[in-house]
Formats: sequence, structure tokens, C-alpha cells
Amino acid sequence: MSGSGESAAQYAARVVVCPRAGYWGRKCLSALVTSALLIGPAACGGSTSSNTGAPTAPTPVPAPAGPPTVRISSAGLAPTEITVSVGDRVTFINEDTQPHDVAGGPDIAHPDCREIDAVGFLVTGQSRQTAPLPDARTCDYHDHSNHADIFNGRIIIR
Repeated sequence: MSGSGESAAQYAARVVVCPRAGYWGRKCLSALVTSALLIGPAACGGSTSSNTGAPTAPTPVPAPAGPPTVRISSAGLAPTEITVSVGDRVTFINEDTQPHDVAGGPDIAHPDCREIDAVGFLVTGQSRQTAPLPDARTCDYHDHSNHADIFNGRIIIR
């Protein structure tokens, strides 16, 4: 909506249909709530600004609870290195338009950390977790589908 010349009503009409569950469903719901907050005061003739005169600080949004997450996009992995505790799982989310095949080890010839192999092949929008990471160590991983350095990462288990 920002910078595109799209009105709040047009944005709301575009995001009302939320066919996906989980994270994307929450994202759609968040967009719907945001658009309702933008449209509501304008439709009622009200103002979105406060008349108290005192500036208010924005409320910080807490980080989502859950397992450590690595996001895969066309730009690569984010983050490329992640530190977790012994026994944790790492969630990989494919946000790229291309499929990715996550496997333990720095490359196909040097398999390592078989717990990472549980992620395997991810199509666009799919996510999967590693098996629990049982030992304190450093595990490299790579993408069998794309051998570019931006698709290599490391999990540090402490």
C-alpha cells in the first residue's frame, strides 16, 4: 500500500482473501486489521491523530515465540549463521520462488549433521524443521538445488 498510490480501501479489498494457514494466514489477518484501522477513522470522519499534545512512543512488537528460523529467499539465507541450544530444532522457510533442498554438510561430498537432512526438499511457501540437534558442535549445511555460496549456512549448537 505505501508508495504505490493504492488507497486503504483498495488494499483491504486485495488482502481480504487469505487462503493460507499458519504464518501467512496470520500475516493476512494482520493486514486486514491494519486496513480496518486505517479505513475506520476515515469512514467515520474522525482523525487518526491524538489531540493530547503529548507525543506517544510506539509500542515495541515482541519477537514471535518459537524455534530458531532460517528464511530462504532469492537473496540467499537469512541468517547464514544461527546459534541454538542443544536439543533445539531449526525451522527452514522457503520464501523463494524456486525450490530448495537443504542438507547437512558443507557440500554433497561431505555429509554432516544428519539432523539437518530432515528438512530436505522445500517448495515455495513450505517450511520444515530439523530433527533435534543433540550435541554441542558446529554444523554446516547447503542447498543441493543451488550450489551458490549464498545458500550455504552454519548452525552453532551450544
